[in-house]
Amino acid sequence: MSAIDQEVASFYDRVLERNAGEPEFHQAVAEVLDSLKIVLEKDPHYADYGLIERLCEPERQIIFRVPWIDDDNNVRVNRGFRVQFNSALGPYKGGLRFHPSVNLGIIKFLGFEQIFKNSLTGLPIGGGKGGSDFDPKGKSDAEIMRFCQSFMTELWRHIGEYRDVPAGDIGVGGREIGFLFGQYRRLVDQHESGVLTGKGLTWGGSLVRKEATGYGAVYFTDEMMRTNGESIDGARVIVSGSGNVATYAIKKAQALGATVVGFSDSSGWVETPNGVDTELLIDIKENRRGRVSDYVAEATGATYHTDGSIWDLEADVALPCATQNELNGEHAQRLVDNGVKYVAEGANMPSTHEATEVFRANKVSFGPGKAANAGGVATSALEMQQNASRDSWSFEYTDDRLQRIMSNIFKTAARTAEQYDRAGDYVVGANIAGFKKVADAMLAQGVI
Repeated sequence: MSAIDQEVASFYDRVLERNAGEPEFHQAVAEVLDSLKIVLEKDPHYADYGLIERLCEPERQIIFRVPWIDDDNNVRVNRGFRVQFNSALGPYKGGLRFHPSVNLGIIKFLGFEQIFKNSLTGLPIGGGKGGSDFDPKGKSDAEIMRFCQSFMTELWRHIGEYRDVPAGDIGVGGREIGFLFGQYRRLVDQHESGVLTGKGLTWGGSLVRKEATGYGAVYFTDEMMRTNGESIDGARVIVSGSGNVATYAIKKAQALGATVVGFSDSSGWVETPNGVDTELLIDIKENRRGRVSDYVAEATGATYHTDGSIWDLEADVALPCATQNELNGEHAQRLVDNGVKYVAEGANMPSTHEATEVFRANKVSFGPGKAANAGGVATSALEMQQNASRDSWSFEYTDDRLQRIMSNIFKTAARTAEQYDRAGDYVVGANIAGFKKVADAMLAQGVI
């Protein structure tokens, strides 16, 4: 074992010791540290001044109680989180996730990933993340409003358009952002539109923000395919999930000529050999808050499955857009066996370490989430720009900005991988490029 390997292994052991019981955070740190070994060999000054140790320690971790009253007048209590991870490049930026699986370790993993994702966008935003173990499913609008108001009653004192700008994530869409923003405005007694992104279009929101993460993943995929003389036009695509990211990834992929042959949700998966009726899917998911089984009941040529896996389908491209660690090594091997040559993560870390190793071993072009799903936060930053200038951009202009940002992210990851003799390894390229920009800023600003 080389001296660099020993140094990184020793540091990782300290991360495990200091952050016990947080496997998702451990996984995210391990992936980045593995990439940084070759940086430390070539540029050893990045080991100075405790830089990596500071990078893996959040600047601030906030945990708070969220009491609220349900429709039966019962008092319920959830736990709220905000991890403000790194502000070297700008105000903390990252979404809020409302899901029963949320705990501090998951929020830390998401916030850590957000540092590098935000860095890759080229925009002046730092990394943070937050959320709660509250489950919006099955709750009335009034219950969700009361929960959001209670959540913001604590969170408001820690955020601001120049300090920390939350957005949505799993379980936090336009409805939740509206309730959160309304309570923030009530508490501060002014209309700080830049304090949250993902807002409604009539009160400070940006066109394309709803579509951005899904669209961005497809733009990244198309760039990745073009390096091999191919494009998404004519490709067969699998998309896991059917939430906001997956829905708009499906829509954009088909708009560019692909056929989406399957999608899913937590209840099962749908086989669509002739493609997806995107307008029907959007209606069911956004207007009726339905399930994929409701889509099958109304669509033609679609089959609903509760056994097997969506990863059993034959395709050229796979876009995992549901949640972390949904795609394991066995799934990855099935995708390889079924002809998949391109994978881009529309969700945050949806592929396990074993899955990424299968893709690497089989020369599958793989776009990690910190690069491929950066479209959402990039467009959130564009929303912040519009709020700051009291302006509103057209859909076409904003979409063009998004496409150019995603193209630049891919090119940056590809170029960096080549510089470190790992051509085609977009995981290494994205990790190193994201890290170096933040690290240079941290070194320039001193030990803080």
